[in-house]
Amino acid sequence: MASGAPQQSSQMADETPGFLDTFFRDFPAPLSPESPLPWKAPGPVLSQEEVEGELAELALSFLNSRNAPPPLASSLAHEAVSQLLQMDLSEFRKLPRQEEEDNEEEEKEKAPVTLLDAKGLARSFFNRLWEVCSQWQKQVPLTTRAPQRQWLVSIHAIRNTRRKMEDRHVCLPTFNQLFGLSDSVDHAYFAVFDGHGGVDAARYAAVHVHANTARQPELLTDPARALREAFRHTDEMFLGKAKRERLQSGTTGVCALITGKTLHVAWLGDSQVILVQQGQVVKLMEPHKPERQDEKERIEALGGFVSHMDCWRVNGTLAVSRAIGDVFQKPYVSGEADAASRELTGSEDYLLLACDGFFDVVPHQEVAGLVQSHLVRQQGSGLHVAEDLVAAARERGSHDNITVMIVFFRDPRDLLEGGARGAGDSQADGRSCDLPSDLSEPENNTPQRS
Repeated sequence: MASGAPQQSSQMADETPGFLDTFFRDFPAPLSPESPLPWKAPGPVLSQEEVEGELAELALSFLNSRNAPPPLASSLAHEAVSQLLQMDLSEFRKLPRQEEEDNEEEEKEKAPVTLLDAKGLARSFFNRLWEVCSQWQKQVPLTTRAPQRQWLVSIHAIRNTRRKMEDRHVCLPTFNQLFGLSDSVDHAYFAVFDGHGGVDAARYAAVHVHANTARQPELLTDPARALREAFRHTDEMFLGKAKRERLQSGTTGVCALITGKTLHVAWLGDSQVILVQQGQVVKLMEPHKPERQDEKERIEALGGFVSHMDCWRVNGTLAVSRAIGDVFQKPYVSGEADAASRELTGSEDYLLLACDGFFDVVPHQEVAGLVQSHLVRQQGSGLHVAEDLVAAARERGSHDNITVMIVFFRDPRDLLEGGARGAGDSQADGRSCDLPSDLSEPENNTPQRS
């Protein structure tokens, strides 16, 4: 079993010099104006609101690809983003494109959107990250620490028979470190987003929902409300981007934010999360589907309709009634999320988050049996359990993208033995699950530990 928090911090301190030495061997100096970027700029332009989330994602993706210790990667990303946001960014301002000027009359009552050159920002940001790494090579700040507990998380995602992979997921146990939270209570964030009509909305949600959550003033006092507001605001931000860039995609989503001994979940559409406690499935939510009576009444009250073709659809098109994006189906397809909270007692086994490609063919009540069968075959190892669940969904006829994430509260070996160890006692060694959320074609994501 892995060690606890003091040893984690010690391990990070041991690993940091080696990582930074390697970084400076590859990048001995900041980038010159002519140097190629070591990462891909996040599009041609960014709005001021998008900068924090996009640059944090850029740094995490880059540092994780270089095997930085996850707490260090998140802490470096936070410090570099914070320093950049204190700069005058007016030099990166771009003039509106012609089509945006054409929409000026329509948008005249709204505050103007400042657009920044993403490539220029990405270059300046790398040099800011380089400077932070240089400072930390001499002395890592004493405030930099690892999370108090480790998480065992199994993730698997496949494109399946679909032409494109439009799912995205986020596994962020270092939430506090990425957003500089000094709160003594650790926050761990996990999410699955199921895109449709393209991947843009799912990728956007996977970058911005947790960043918007961290900015909510209610985060420490009412996390469920913070999650709801983060979904709403992310939808509002993406709709602005969709109008500027003529995007038509949308995404459902489900997330879990674990704060100390409390679980908070929020969802939009038909992606779902369930809790398994002492071998029994605990229902946490009711997915948003057009055939739900309250959803049907809401849509009809707005002047829309719900009809059955191959399935129930909003206005004869979308099979979901709530989503981020879908600019041409607003307000019938709502961007308002629901949320719920639950105190953790220590008897919880695991959370399962998945898209409809899984839940459309695997009933809730069968999940615990499938997981238990896997643990028996693997002698208590939960590393590859998500792969088994994805395979089960595929065998049962799912042709959709499938993403499954299992977050263990207890060591899987204890689940076999019927052990009564509490959620706060279980740790596991291995790799971090601080993956970049913008995964391209994640056909075979390996299981993650942190």
